[in-house]
Amino acid sequence: MDYGTLQGIITLVVMLTFVGIFAWAYSSRQKSAFDDAANLVFSDEETISEPSQATNAGEHK
Repeated sequence: MDYGTLQGIITLVVMLTFVGIFAWAYSSRQKSAFDDAANLVFSDEETISEPSQATNAGEHK
């Protein structure tokens, strides 16, 4: 096996890996899991009606 054949095999493996990851990422079975993960950022937000202790503690009148 020469260097060109090895290079071709590596290229094929990398291309198949890319296509596999692409297919997995855009699979309809993964949509709900990705939507849940995208909304994790907002899961610990405080509501607007609750005053924050940290903002009121720094005010002096």
